[in-house]
Amino acid sequence: MTMTMTTDDAPVRARWLLEILATKWTPIVLYLLNQQSPMRSGELRRSVPGVSRKVLTATLRNLERDGLVTRENYPETPPRVEYRITELGESLIPIIFSLEAWAEENIAEVLARRTPHAA
Repeated sequence: MTMTMTTDDAPVRARWLLEILATKWTPIVLYLLNQQSPMRSGELRRSVPGVSRKVLTATLRNLERDGLVTRENYPETPPRVEYRITELGESLIPIIFSLEAWAEENIAEVLARRTPHAA
């Protein structure tokens, strides 16, 4: 994602952050890598039930592109690839925990308000 922004462009920065964190698997992958780094893609896939190999690969590539995860290839047979969370990625962990805490605290009210609007 290439965006040009100025220091006073808070809405663009907020949108950028949400674009990173609002993907289905990104917070989970960052959380797992924060708990145990390095991890191989197979370990990650087993730790995230329901994620396909293709989607996990795309998620890891995006995280690597944004500097949140590093990928290390080992020239072995069979090939081995390990992923590690970066310092930049670690800096998102408190934000992920804050979102989780907000959800736990407010999900019942959100769902209760959503019910009358469901059709």
